[in-house]
Amino acid sequence: MNKWFFELWHYRELLIALTFREIKVRYKQTLLGVAWAILQPASLTVIFTIVFSLFLQVDVGDIPYPVFAYSALVPWIFFSNSLSFGSLSVVNNGNLVTKVYFPREILPLASIGAAFFDFCMAMIVFVFLLFFYQITPTLNIIYLPFIILPVFFITAGLAFMLSAINVLFRDIKFIIPLLLQIWLYLTPIIYSSESVPEKFKPFMILNPMFKLIENFRNVTVYGRSIILSELVLQIIISLFIFLIGYWFFKAKEKIFADVM
Repeated sequence: MNKWFFELWHYRELLIALTFREIKVRYKQTLLGVAWAILQPASLTVIFTIVFSLFLQVDVGDIPYPVFAYSALVPWIFFSNSLSFGSLSVVNNGNLVTKVYFPREILPLASIGAAFFDFCMAMIVFVFLLFFYQITPTLNIIYLPFIILPVFFITAGLAFMLSAINVLFRDIKFIIPLLLQIWLYLTPIIYSSESVPEKFKPFMILNPMFKLIENFRNVTVYGRSIILSELVLQIIISLFIFLIGYWFFKAKEKIFADVM
């Protein structure tokens, strides 16, 4: 596996180039351009606020519901967009795969890189949102990079696996949107983890994004600390998912050109 990482590092300039190409292609000939990176979480925040704050009145404590929802949607949309585009990346670039040699994992990584660009744009709005509602982050914000890192590892591992499976079975492009829609409701985005009944919490913990989304909101909005043992466990689980997904991708990589 070390050989794969060294080879990927050798092709780092290609990864950067394809990431920028992915960003340009994604917003090419759109009226709003990169503003869509902001409008997606913003529009969902407005809808969730109307439905779950005004109508259903979900209890989120003293935090305004728009901040509550947006704080979870920012990492979730990064995860969701990475899987949506990353799972199709190899098939959509079949002309490159069949003609030129390069580490194929660059393709899903470029999609993740473009989604991370959107994430950064959405984070700028998040900062203004915190300022508008006069919410001051505490020193616990220092945990944020250690929460984003396992989100990236989980995202990359699943993107590797799904993009490889999609080469063999094109049904994946229909399954992913449905899977992500169900997954959203199993993650504390529109509701708090405290509102989950105790009998269901053991099942919720099986969702690797559950604690990460919760911790992202806790350190940015609520200013809470996190349990270090839980954080270490999340990092270990995310690394395991990453390595399994990467290994699966490399194992199937040699047949990509033949299948396509």
